[in-house]
Amino acid sequence: MKYSSIYLSVLAFTSLFLVSCEYDNFVAPKSTLSGNIIYEGSPVSVRTGGTRLQLWEDGHELRTPMDVFIDHEGHFSASLFDGTYKLVTNGDAPWLPRNLDTVEVTVRGNTVVDIPVTPYFVLENESFSAAGATLNTQFSIRRVVPNANVNRVALYVGHSMLTDQGRFEHRVEMDAADVQVGQPLSMSTALPASLANLDYVFVRVGVLSNLSGEYYYTDVQRVNLR
Repeated sequence: MKYSSIYLSVLAFTSLFLVSCEYDNFVAPKSTLSGNIIYEGSPVSVRTGGTRLQLWEDGHELRTPMDVFIDHEGHFSASLFDGTYKLVTNGDAPWLPRNLDTVEVTVRGNTVVDIPVTPYFVLENESFSAAGATLNTQFSIRRVVPNANVNRVALYVGHSMLTDQGRFEHRVEMDAADVQVGQPLSMSTALPASLANLDYVFVRVGVLSNLSGEYYYTDVQRVNLR
């Protein structure tokens, strides 16, 4: 019994050592797949982490997709092993679904791929300005998908560039009856003291289609208050 106990202890130690070596010898992926979600050649602004891509790699028994989240400027990046992947958009997005339009990507080293999409609406000609504690914006909405309707339009103000429907310090919504697609629009709001006392704020406008749960946004802009 004594020898058996010693043998089991040595066996357990050896197993632990081998497992530890496997972790130590694990090779991290050294290649990068990156790019932008684009429309008409320009990146599409979204809510950070609100919309994601999925990467599928063929040739494996367990085909588990990898989620790749898109940042507020429409950029994505993932560290991968060299290989061939299928890339699809997943989750609620402010553009037409691409489920049947899979992009096949071969990753070798640093690989850059832009993904074109068709938004329901786009925001154009935006400008922001401040007069004292009042923030003003002008913009227009262009319909891209004919059967899409405007559900909501909102102005977001925050402390950081990560300002959107999920992160904001101040938000004001336009009355749906006042939204005229294709025409110049304007919004104004009095900033709360927590923002009005700052030297600057970050702002953007978002439009929500009735066909999506995610807003399409203008680029985040910094507006000086002093």
